[in-house]
Amino acid sequence: MYFSLLVVPAVLASLVTAKQCLNFTVPVSISARNGIFNIPTLQGNADATTFAQNLTSIRGNFTEEALLDYATVSGIYDMSVKFCKPDVENGTNPTVQILTHGLGFDKTYWDLPFNNYNYSYIDVAVDQYGFCTLSIDRLGEGNSSRADPLSVLQAPAEMSALYELTMMLRNGILPNVPHAFSKIVHVGHSFGSGLSYLLAVMHPTASDGLILTGFSQNGSFLPSTVASWDSKLARLNQPLRFGNISYSAVSGALSTIGASSSDLTQIVNGLANYNITLGEAQQLYQTTDLGDFLAGARPTDLPHMADLPSGYLTWTNAGSNQYAFLLPKYFDRSILQFAESTKLPYTLGELLTIGSVPLVAPEFKGPVQIVTGGESLPKQLGNPNSSLHDTEQDVIYCGGDCFATGHPALASIPAKFKSAFPAAKAFEAYIQPNTAHAINLHYNSTAAYNVIQRFLTSQGLAPS
Repeated sequence: MYFSLLVVPAVLASLVTAKQCLNFTVPVSISARNGIFNIPTLQGNADATTFAQNLTSIRGNFTEEALLDYATVSGIYDMSVKFCKPDVENGTNPTVQILTHGLGFDKTYWDLPFNNYNYSYIDVAVDQYGFCTLSIDRLGEGNSSRADPLSVLQAPAEMSALYELTMMLRNGILPNVPHAFSKIVHVGHSFGSGLSYLLAVMHPTASDGLILTGFSQNGSFLPSTVASWDSKLARLNQPLRFGNISYSAVSGALSTIGASSSDLTQIVNGLANYNITLGEAQQLYQTTDLGDFLAGARPTDLPHMADLPSGYLTWTNAGSNQYAFLLPKYFDRSILQFAESTKLPYTLGELLTIGSVPLVAPEFKGPVQIVTGGESLPKQLGNPNSSLHDTEQDVIYCGGDCFATGHPALASIPAKFKSAFPAAKAFEAYIQPNTAHAINLHYNSTAAYNVIQRFLTSQGLAPS
């Protein structure tokens, strides 16, 4: 046995079939060179719209226009993590995957509590392939410490936190995990992939392998994505989760239609009293801002995310969520409602620095795999009868078509990223059929998980 999990006070331990997991917090000291931006405090949703208009304008680079200078930010923050290991330990040289989520999610993206965890990436990596995993709530998100959404929560600072956690695992000093890992792989999604890539640029020996999902080096589609989000202040979009509105106030308002804040069926039935059908009432709740307003009407496990400052933003409703993350016909409609009601915010600082990563990681020598959502399998095989729905895929980093490279010698948009890793041991760009940007929320997600584990195994990074 190469190590054991220590059960200590204030640490939640959970045992499930074939894996053992611990949720705990880790104090992390960060230091990063962040930007100083001339962005006035947002007073309301209209200001959020103005910010998005400036950020997405083609007249210039708003990040550069707003940048006044740079400053070193430092401090100690609590990072919320979940460490999982196989129930049965084989060998003495385990591999740990550090899982970093993207904007709008927390670490549950990797162990999605939907439909009895059938979408869990961790279940596949740990149960089927024997990897260890450390999934993290990025700084400022989930159960990790809050921080200033403009001056602190930027890509450099968040990468610094990721680096510190990595070195704790490398040196065997991560609390509750008394083992020094010689094989560490970084797996990211979207913004989390950007942070993992930035880590490989700044600290090329910190990671032994990169898996970048929902990512490419083409950021030209980010403005249209931000525009589609129609960003709102998180505290106003979901006030019960991120604002300071009281449950009693919402319950009082709902009582006028004969509903309670904890019974969604009563809400829909109450709305149906206003000369609309039950189906229309359900759509009104599920696909408009009303559903977001009522999100959090049930108890939340993120109480410290309440009363967020105005620099925390979120997309407006389920329609914006679907447009950016999901491929029609290939996801459970209920998972969209689940994802919208449990979404996490993003920050001004993250939006301003999302495209600030260098173009090349010249010294990174590990294997790299890019995994992005793509067309349906019949379409990839040349089926001329594929519908328009089948051509929608990763909107954020492929503009809706990862194969539209404009060059016959370039297989896909993510494949162009190979030039960023001149020293990499191996490079693979894989387009997962029947998925879009949020691969983990699709019916076909586990197929992508297996592709990732097999790639790591083929590169000598499996546990041994």
